[in-house]
Amino acid sequence: MKKSSGSRSRRRVYFATTSSHKFEEARLILSEYGIEVLRVDAKGQEIQARTIEEIAMASAKYVARRRKTPAIVEDAGLFVEALNGFPGPYSSYVNQTIGNKGLLKLLEGITNRRAEFRSTIAFSGLTIKCFSGVVYGNISHKERGSRGFGYDPVFEPLEGGGRAFAEMTPEEKNLRSHRAKALRKFAEWYCRYHASHS
Repeated sequence: MKKSSGSRSRRRVYFATTSSHKFEEARLILSEYGIEVLRVDAKGQEIQARTIEEIAMASAKYVARRRKTPAIVEDAGLFVEALNGFPGPYSSYVNQTIGNKGLLKLLEGITNRRAEFRSTIAFSGLTIKCFSGVVYGNISHKERGSRGFGYDPVFEPLEGGGRAFAEMTPEEKNLRSHRAKALRKFAEWYCRYHASHS
């Protein structure tokens, strides 16, 4: 894993999110690279789109333009194979409306529980870039664990030993999660980008 050196304190990025959970995950991961994360408690302009990449890019551009500062925005989706990829880019809305219990209800009697979590980090500044992470797993038959948020109690990553994300410590989740993978890709790029624009 690439760590930062010298200019640690000067590397910083604004993360536009209304989720304290997402912010804390980003803060922990990006700190490994010497990147300070400042939270902009603002909601991006969410568009209706077929991919999370389009949604994240539009939100990042909107926040950067409104705040007049480079910013990152994250969008994530849970794609369930037996539901033809649903809820996908509508994951946040579905979680707010029917929640995990509703999702489990949709899968009652279905043996194919395969799913994947996708995350996209969009950066908008002098350039616009996207960084994606994917984790494969299964939807459990019931909610488990008290940690995490969103779909964490019903998503079991393949490399999680049969545990749901909500049963893992933050450190364990950050070794496996879709968001962690996307954030690390962003961090590697941002360290190089920051060095070339300092």
